[in-house]
Amino acid sequence: MQKLLLLLAFLALSPTVFAQDDEEKDEDKKEEKDKKDAYKDLMKDAVVAEGLFDVITKEDKTYFEIPNTLLEDEILIVSRISGHVKGLNFGGAGMRSRPQQVIRWQKKGGKLLLRSVSYNSVASPDLPVYQSVRNNNFEPIVAAFDIKAHGPDSLSVVADVTSFFTTDVEMIGAISTADRKKFGIKSLDKSRSLVMGAKAFPSNVEIRHVLTYNGSELPDNAVTGTLSVEMNQSFILLPADPMQPRVYDPRVGYFSINQIDYGVDAQRAEKRRLITRWRLEPVDMAAWERGELVDVKKPIVYYLDPATPEEWAPYIAQGVDDWAKVFEKIGLKNAIMSKRAPTKAEDPDWSPEDVRYSVIRYVTTDIQNAMGPHVHDPRTGEILESDIIWYHNVMNLLRNWYLIQTAAVNPAARTPKFEREVMGELIRFVSAHEVGHTLGLPHNMGSSAAYTVEQLRSPGFVQENGTAPSIMDYARFNYVAQPEDKGAGLHPKIGPYDYYAIEYGYKPMPGKTMETEKPLLNAMVKAKADDPKYRYGRQRGNGHDPSAQTEDLSGDAVMASDLGIKNLQRITPQLVEWMSEDGKYFEDLEEVYDNVIGQLRRYTGHVASNVGGVKEWQRTSDENKLVYEVVDATKQRNSVDFINRQVFKTPEWLLEGDILDRIGPSGVSEKIERLQQGALRTLMNDDRLNRLAEQKSRNSEAYGLMDLMNQTRDGVFTSDNTNSSYGRTLQSHYVDGLSSLLENDDVTADVKAAARATLTNVSLNMMKGMLANISTEGLLGDKDLVAGHQQELGNKISIALKGLDALTTQGK
Repeated sequence: MQKLLLLLAFLALSPTVFAQDDEEKDEDKKEEKDKKDAYKDLMKDAVVAEGLFDVITKEDKTYFEIPNTLLEDEILIVSRISGHVKGLNFGGAGMRSRPQQVIRWQKKGGKLLLRSVSYNSVASPDLPVYQSVRNNNFEPIVAAFDIKAHGPDSLSVVADVTSFFTTDVEMIGAISTADRKKFGIKSLDKSRSLVMGAKAFPSNVEIRHVLTYNGSELPDNAVTGTLSVEMNQSFILLPADPMQPRVYDPRVGYFSINQIDYGVDAQRAEKRRLITRWRLEPVDMAAWERGELVDVKKPIVYYLDPATPEEWAPYIAQGVDDWAKVFEKIGLKNAIMSKRAPTKAEDPDWSPEDVRYSVIRYVTTDIQNAMGPHVHDPRTGEILESDIIWYHNVMNLLRNWYLIQTAAVNPAARTPKFEREVMGELIRFVSAHEVGHTLGLPHNMGSSAAYTVEQLRSPGFVQENGTAPSIMDYARFNYVAQPEDKGAGLHPKIGPYDYYAIEYGYKPMPGKTMETEKPLLNAMVKAKADDPKYRYGRQRGNGHDPSAQTEDLSGDAVMASDLGIKNLQRITPQLVEWMSEDGKYFEDLEEVYDNVIGQLRRYTGHVASNVGGVKEWQRTSDENKLVYEVVDATKQRNSVDFINRQVFKTPEWLLEGDILDRIGPSGVSEKIERLQQGALRTLMNDDRLNRLAEQKSRNSEAYGLMDLMNQTRDGVFTSDNTNSSYGRTLQSHYVDGLSSLLENDDVTADVKAAARATLTNVSLNMMKGMLANISTEGLLGDKDLVAGHQQELGNKISIALKGLDALTTQGK
């Protein structure tokens, strides 16, 4: 009976239910027809760029037509500044304004969603834990657009995306948070922000748009209160067949990506790090395994920007082609090459913005640099494309380096403008260095320490091996070579470390997975672990490792820098003659003179890094060796002695009257002061002082805090310095520096105690000096200055010690 009643009730209601279903279907059909009609109307008189997805432009609006087959696929967005403003940032046109990011398009009802995808946490989609990873890394909705139309046969959706490029969207913006504050950015003006154009290609879509900001402290043309920046947004389809990743090893330098892999067999959230590299696969793996030299399926090709001056194009191209022999060493033929970009007549569709092409962009700004960034798949580390940014003014930087570092032994460098062949070889070196970056190699600052000063001075050694084992070091040119070193080479080159690193990253390992490759890679690295030529040292700036720093040569900074200074002393008196050009003023002379001081400053930094220094070796537990090694006390003591005699003792060879009387009415005192004060700050660096305190506490034979304080005090407070205006300024800075340590929360109690003891000792010496002057009849001239200087320093110290009675008691 109950079943019968339910059936009767259902039959009574069913006409209404069925009618409702019919109404909904009719509504859907009407909406679908409206969307189709809207598509026809939209396409009338519209401009369409066809590619990965179509971009429709009509009446100042920009529409994306996303195929249904592309929905849910992962797409890379790369945000670059294409129209730069001077002073906006370092880099100019072509620089990224944001890190690359992955998005996906999703359709939800009448909305087209743009969602951000993260690969910080991963797991194989085949594992049960994969769904948890997705759930716990919920993808934010960056933008939502109304679907305006459906394409033919409803195989695509169309949305107006204009607002994405004309409003302040953080993910693709031009201005960082720091720059907003720095430039007084108040708002983005939507009325003056617009899409400039679109290009579409099979694997990518490029959108140019202008963002206009209102600001009060703008980097250029500030009177307008307006900052307009042209942006280029690249939408790049990620490979449907991801490349097999290769694990990162800290003993071999590679750019890398970090992930947490929840799918591995580990009893924790396991971190993994993958290198970035191109996908280079032999066309015939069997032939490669037989030891034959085999072509690759898809070579790395760099096209030269058509804007590249013809005289420099061959040298930039050669820097690319120099890497071909490195890949041949691992059996890969024609793996990398340079090509001239086709003319419009040859290929009207070729564009440097097409992601299928990697281009060396020639940028005309006054920036003295070149850069080698790349775009990579965040899932695997596969490098997809790279545009090297080549700044025209890098030639000025090369001129200064080459002149300052080699002119003492190299007549070709003794001129403000080099011969074409000379500059061309320097350009080739920089090109090869930047290409190395695009292959995945970062700077290797530990490389140069492998060669000795004696090797660098030997005939033929540098020609064969370069100034360092890696062109990725900042080893520059051979500044240690002396005039008597006949046949000593001067130039960096691709070296043994670079061959080794390319083997690690690119040698095929057929039949192996990412995990089963690991033992083979580890064995490869361990085989070279004891050879310093194959050591990788990270770039550290003012770090703890003196064997991994920029701009240095050899593992003996004191000897190399002493030789470098000898060469600076040789060239300085010649600069007026070398830099003179008829009809020109002395800007080049002043620039080169300042570079001499800058080079001396670099030498000082190289040597100072030994003080409190700790060498770091990247080693695994199965090597059974120590990772950290304190620099021995003798080397630290010799390093401070170098600074005492080369910097704290006024470098009077810099006071070259013929130069100073041509470059300005004054200013040399300030240059010397900055040089000496910089050396003091470097030595009294907080981290360095704390390390010295710890090293002494662990080993009584180590070079310690008081060793540094006593040695620098003896170097600063000499009679020559006390009777010199430069020296008195240095002494004043020394007291100020020690005084600041007493109030510095970043240093240990041991550091403060050492500073206090040194100040007391200095003050006693000052008082003794004043008493000696007072007992001398007729205080005149310099004695008055000395006495006043001593009194001033004594007052500074008394204030710094904050009423401690040690000074008064001991001074009586």
